[in-house]
Amino acid sequence: QVQLVESGGGLVQPGGSLRLSCVASGIIFGRHVMGWYRQAPGKQRELVTNVDTNGRTNYADSVKGRFTISRDNAKNTVYLQMNSLKPEDTAVYYCNAWRATVTYWGQGTQVTVSS
Repeated sequence: QVQLVESGGGLVQPGGSLRLSCVASGIIFGRHVMGWYRQAPGKQRELVTNVDTNGRTNYADSVKGRFTISRDNAKNTVYLQMNSLKPEDTAVYYCNAWRATVTYWGQGTQVTVSS
């Protein structure tokens, strides 16, 4: 059974930081592209960032320079360090794993940026 379990969300003031974690089980972690998506109320789910099996990263323009994705294959964990948070970063953040035609999702963690 595949599970992706996110943690680290919460309420933070504008300009603050949060670190999300996603622990995967039931998959060969090192063979999957790992990513973070987000969905704000009334909007479609969008890609925030991902990291491939060789460590190459990709970021949405809106988060470049503020967010950093990293993976620890020994711990089956992917992280998202979010700095300089803005109110428009408020969303549910989902962990994603995919390989070939198969994709898996976590249950999501809420991030709210507000004063």
